[in-house]
Amino acid sequence: MRVRALMLALPLIVLAACSSGTDTSTTGSSGTGASGSSSEAATLGPTVPPATAIAAPVAADQLPTVTGAFGTKPSMTFPANDPVSSLQRVVLSEGTGPVVAEGDWLVVNYLGQIWGGDVFDNSFDKGQTLAFQAGPDGQVVSGWKIGMTGVPVGSRIMLTLPPADGYGSAGNSGAGISGTDTLVFVVDIVQAFGPNTGGQTDAVPAAPLPATGPQVAGALGVPATVTIPAGTAEPAAPTVTVLATGTGAPVALGNVLVQYTATAWTGETAGTTWPSADPNAAATGLAGTGPQELPVAAEGPFAGLVGVPVGSRVLVQIPGQAASQTGQASPAVAAVVDVLNQNSTT
Repeated sequence: MRVRALMLALPLIVLAACSSGTDTSTTGSSGTGASGSSSEAATLGPTVPPATAIAAPVAADQLPTVTGAFGTKPSMTFPANDPVSSLQRVVLSEGTGPVVAEGDWLVVNYLGQIWGGDVFDNSFDKGQTLAFQAGPDGQVVSGWKIGMTGVPVGSRIMLTLPPADGYGSAGNSGAGISGTDTLVFVVDIVQAFGPNTGGQTDAVPAAPLPATGPQVAGALGVPATVTIPAGTAEPAAPTVTVLATGTGAPVALGNVLVQYTATAWTGETAGTTWPSADPNAAATGLAGTGPQELPVAAEGPFAGLVGVPVGSRVLVQIPGQAASQTGQASPAVAAVVDVLNQNSTT
């Protein structure tokens, strides 16, 4: 078993399952959107595909107005007209950070409201940001995948999603959303992590590793390598050793966003999240697609991450697993893990 299967067996994030910018009191200016034509969701039904790009902007008076500054809970006032029938994005206040690219992991605050109806979810009341991946592989509704791309970090945007760009004709009964509801979101883009983002380059290095165990080489913030000297004893229990200490908040139980490179006790690669310029590397397990989330649970192999500051680089050692009726045996692994983010209180 490659370490990816062990580390990343996670439930999908489902957006809005009910469970610094400037102040603005208008809808602001329309965003430029992605290139290409838009597939508008003008009517409801299974034959209406989600949009493939932001639609041409409609008149401002056809859209809700938003009050509130970046980082504060917004409120919306809806016009008297029927909901617009296309995927709309309005940049309410533009940030100065890097522009979000498809596939980036984003950290956001958000408020979602049914057009003319109730607020069905928001992160501001929860006091916790949301992390998700933008683009086709993300685990959020399609209007979010398209709507975040091309926007600078630090921006507050408004997204208007017809049913096809939200939960489709099925709606989301748990959130009180019907199959005919148009959804409007106000989203603050707090952070973005690209495919090659690593931990802090200024993290404080710890003492060198013992010569009798796995060895790690490589500068902070870029891919590291881990080697296991011949004769090194396999770990009897999961361990986490801090290689360099970051300055972020301490990790708590929950999901964390990481980059990692892992080596099996057999000497073979056990997987990596770091991309490679070699087009053949991904097929051999020598390249990944960028940051991934892993679960930190009290009884899990990453429990030792609790208390480690975000931004740190750590060495994680995981014991091997004997063969069972449901799977093959897997060797012990040692992984160099850069801790990038954990959803934080706001």
